[in-house]
Amino acid sequence: MSKQAKAETKKSKSSTKSYDFDAIIIGTGPGGEGAAMNLAKRDKRVAIIERYHHVGGGCTHWGTIPSKALRQSVSRLIEYNSNPLFNAGQNAKQLTFQDILGHASAVIRKQVNLRSGFYNRNQVEHYYGEASFVDANTIQVLRTDGTIDTITAKQIVIATGSRPYQPDDVDFSHPRVYDSDSILSLEHSPRQIIIYGAGVIGSEYACIFRGLGVKVDLINTRDRLLSFLDDEMSDSLSYHLWNNGVVIRHGEQIERVETNEDCVIVHLESGKKMRADCLLFANGRTGNTADLKLENAGLKADGRGQLKVSDAYQTEVEGIFAVGDVIGYPSLASAAFDQGRICASAMLEGDGKAKLTVDIPTGIYTIPEISSVGKTEQELTEAKIPYEVGRAQFKHLARAQISNNLVGSLKILFHRESKEILGIHCFGENAAEIIHIGQAIMQQKNGGNTIEYFVETTFNYPTMAEAFRVAALNGLNRLF
Repeated sequence: MSKQAKAETKKSKSSTKSYDFDAIIIGTGPGGEGAAMNLAKRDKRVAIIERYHHVGGGCTHWGTIPSKALRQSVSRLIEYNSNPLFNAGQNAKQLTFQDILGHASAVIRKQVNLRSGFYNRNQVEHYYGEASFVDANTIQVLRTDGTIDTITAKQIVIATGSRPYQPDDVDFSHPRVYDSDSILSLEHSPRQIIIYGAGVIGSEYACIFRGLGVKVDLINTRDRLLSFLDDEMSDSLSYHLWNNGVVIRHGEQIERVETNEDCVIVHLESGKKMRADCLLFANGRTGNTADLKLENAGLKADGRGQLKVSDAYQTEVEGIFAVGDVIGYPSLASAAFDQGRICASAMLEGDGKAKLTVDIPTGIYTIPEISSVGKTEQELTEAKIPYEVGRAQFKHLARAQISNNLVGSLKILFHRESKEILGIHCFGENAAEIIHIGQAIMQQKNGGNTIEYFVETTFNYPTMAEAFRVAALNGLNRLF
């Protein structure tokens, strides 16, 4: 037999190789779910692997869902205590962190039942245990009872998410030291807490604890809060936290953490030191790749445990894809689900389908919320794009006055000549909902993206959405 014939025979055998599944998805968070559902609905044999005893991933059990459920309870508590109609002449109602954890646990159970139903209805096979690569097409699943399953697939998606970063010099085994996962196991009621890291997670928990009446020291390693936001939104959050009694320390780094039976003392590199009942360390996250034995598949994660991917979410190894927090930015549950969906389409069609190219809205669930989509004023100024600003203050809206949610504003950035909307930034209650109205207009093509839409369209009255009309009129009145 000639060399060419042998090569063709070998190629034919490899292309007809039998696998247990068409695809294996490692992780059942939003990214894994988006990929699994898209593949299953296209009649592919799909297996999912989850090392926790319930589906949903970190998003459902430790991250997005519980923290937002906690935030909701605290927000309603603040609303109750600030409204004289409900508590006139009475002492302010008090709740502990343990009180509101009960509500979060109930929401988690509902989410697990819902998401489990998705997998069951679409006949996705479940494997519960620790996944690791044997080779690029073979996964070993170590169950909690010590038994091992070995399964194979033509394609594999890594959607293992991330975990809180834990530096070696901080004792996280101490009962008064927590990260953003273990804080959900808090069993005492602190009177004062130190939060190290003023990113999204740190800022959200600062609002939650302060809303419960806990004294909060928020240590920010950067010069300003959430520096990726538009400056006015960042400044609004800083002022609101300060006005509510949160002590923010900018540009600080931890030197060491002193743990005692009754307190923790944080020593900063600047020489300052603080004492509190407990410490929440919320400074960074790491991709969950350490236990995957990536080297067996020819892969290697970077120093943060993250994987590099192509525009089709494929890793350096053909047939292995990655989505969600494990690939880094933007590390949003909403983006992860869409990444999984797009990744599955690329797997099915075999093309280099592009990553998400539309503007992804940022939703930050502080109290009040912050949400943005598109460019900031700083970015537009740096790019020398001639823009104008339209603003609406919530305190001027009838719906905000009715609901007593007077703090906040909406800002629309638009091009002076074309009137194209370039960015929308919102600070206030329901900001993460309000932003989608503007986002929908921004995505219109062929001249449909224009701020004049909000002036020419009738909005329900009274609504918070009316802020778009007010802001549009305010901006257009600035033109000359």
